[in-house]
Amino acid sequence: MELVCPAGTPAALQTAIDAGAHTIYFGFRNRTNARNFPGLNFNEEEAARAVETCRKHGVKPLIAINTYADAEDDAIWKRAVDCAADLKAGGIIACDIGLVSYAAKTHPDLPLHLSVQASASNPEAVKFYHEAYGVRRVVLPRVMSVPEIAELTAAVTPVETEVFVFGGLCVMAEGRCSLSSYATGLSPNKDGVCSPASHVRYEQDGDVMVSLLGDFTINRFDAGETAGYPTLCKGRFSSDARTGHLFEDPMSLDATTILGDLRKAGVKAVKVEGRQRGKAYVAQVVRSLRDAIDGKTDASRSSGTTHLMEGLGHTEGAYRRDWR
Repeated sequence: MELVCPAGTPAALQTAIDAGAHTIYFGFRNRTNARNFPGLNFNEEEAARAVETCRKHGVKPLIAINTYADAEDDAIWKRAVDCAADLKAGGIIACDIGLVSYAAKTHPDLPLHLSVQASASNPEAVKFYHEAYGVRRVVLPRVMSVPEIAELTAAVTPVETEVFVFGGLCVMAEGRCSLSSYATGLSPNKDGVCSPASHVRYEQDGDVMVSLLGDFTINRFDAGETAGYPTLCKGRFSSDARTGHLFEDPMSLDATTILGDLRKAGVKAVKVEGRQRGKAYVAQVVRSLRDAIDGKTDASRSSGTTHLMEGLGHTEGAYRRDWR
């Protein structure tokens, strides 16, 4: 299977190459990118060098243009597509149907991958994107079980399927989350920022550390307890039933143990989330997964990178559906 790896900076891109990535995805330094954080991503000159570096090492470069364009002004999204085509990138990863249409009509030789943000999770949706726009690959939402992935993959040939195997999880329907935008006014789906650092605060309340996102308290940490980042869906809240992580536990996805099942399901590519993560994360995760894919390590065991995971815990997510 093809190993698709993240790069949020030129240094991370080189690290991913050295660690054994088959394909690397990265984005521009603006709202066209779903990881639109300060200090990350590529301007057009850096993107050109990144494509050249990937080509030099036999790695496929993909450019993520994976947010939804403004209805009244989609110029920067179209410019991103044009730039990717001019650079002769290995393809783009897009979700906005208007932008997918623009790319197909304007740059018919530019390979199109449908982003997980499009949330295409049934054969009818995938076939539509393929027949209407020539989409070659679809990144499936992280809410499907392995049998469901196998059934869909068999039904949409020749379209390739790609799934996430490591990194952050999201409890919301891909590309449809409104929680962060409700709290901050900035949308993960349109502005590329989920729980942006500009709206994060930590306050001390006696021995308790309080984390806030905008005006909302996301968590309270007792003395000695590690204070995590205030991502809204992974906060602790009170309800009539209980107090705790009501939306989602703060854990990371690690599907290393089921790589064989995904291969049997017909999955073409497995993907690592983490363009906002540093070189150490990229190096260890990519090398671990590449060794597992190549049979150099036991793929029936976890990747052994728990120390890099959110909340220092991991899950196989919806692939197995064995949560509480």
